[in-house]
Amino acid sequence: MSLDLDISLRQGAFKLQATLASDERVIGLFGPSGAGKSSLLRVIAGLARPDAGHVRINGRDVFDSRHAVNTPTHRRRLGVVFQQPRLFAHLNVTHNLTYGRWFARKRASRARFDHVVEMLDIGALLTRRTAALSGGEAQRVAIGRALLSEPDMLLLDEPLAALDVARRAEVLPYIERLGAETELPIVFVTHQLDELLRLANRYVAAVDDGRVVFAGPTADFLARPELLGDTGYHEAGTLLRARPIAHQAVDGLSVLALGDQRLYVPQLDANNTGDEITVHVRALDVILAREVPADMSALNRLAARITGMTETADGQGVEVRLDVAGQRLDARITRFSAPAMRLAPGDTVTAIIKSLALAEQAWQRLGGL
Repeated sequence: MSLDLDISLRQGAFKLQATLASDERVIGLFGPSGAGKSSLLRVIAGLARPDAGHVRINGRDVFDSRHAVNTPTHRRRLGVVFQQPRLFAHLNVTHNLTYGRWFARKRASRARFDHVVEMLDIGALLTRRTAALSGGEAQRVAIGRALLSEPDMLLLDEPLAALDVARRAEVLPYIERLGAETELPIVFVTHQLDELLRLANRYVAAVDDGRVVFAGPTADFLARPELLGDTGYHEAGTLLRARPIAHQAVDGLSVLALGDQRLYVPQLDANNTGDEITVHVRALDVILAREVPADMSALNRLAARITGMTETADGQGVEVRLDVAGQRLDARITRFSAPAMRLAPGDTVTAIIKSLALAEQAWQRLGGL
């Protein structure tokens, strides 16, 4: 996928002035409520017309103010899923799903229909009226309808925001599966960091006050606490790529291969072995030791080399950048500990991480990224 836009749009007192160019297949649009994420998605979809600029999708201009180009929404070949499912109440699930074919360049085959139904686990719902669906079921049907329009790109505008915690947990794995089993380009809007890490853990465009203030790898984004909002200081950290190799049901743990080292996390799906995942490790959850400690409860004791040290923005601590099996890991320690341990770039240390600190932070990688 390629997405290239440079637009300005005024909506009352709010001004959207955004520039973004990316070839990534999955783009996470992240930022606080009211930052302009959904407005930007509406511009891409053709639901809002910019005052000036251009929007280019896969090399095709769908909006260009200089050349009076403004391709209608239904001709942009996009599948859009909103916070609310917006299903047709007078149609059952099957008819809602097949409604999307009217916007497809070619009618979806029966095999394609069956694959989407199986992927979203909605086979038992096909004859139901939409009023009989739960919030999670309705949102899965809305995603299926968008997929069956055979889009060139899928736009997801905070599709989990209107769901309660249980329904959100129900739908999230299906969106993950969507990314893993298709090559469809996806733009995913969210203000929840856990959703971002689970669904767009390779590339992020951070939006604030109507502007794209960061665009790049998710790992670099996580190292910038000022971009993460209210919880930035606590959530800043790094992503480690690892491969599940064993599940110890009796201990409630999964074992991940991190180069030739091992990482222990709360148990993942027992069927998940071999597929690489990412693990979000918060800098605050990493303890450094000069020697490998004995007789301690923390299971993760990783050999690491210090590659850099900088004072934190608030002046209260020191950010220590580490190399673990060729990957970056960040630790945040006090200003007292750094000189007391006589730490310096090039030193070898042990990075200690509690397994339970990684609970709800080990996610299957979207689209095998």
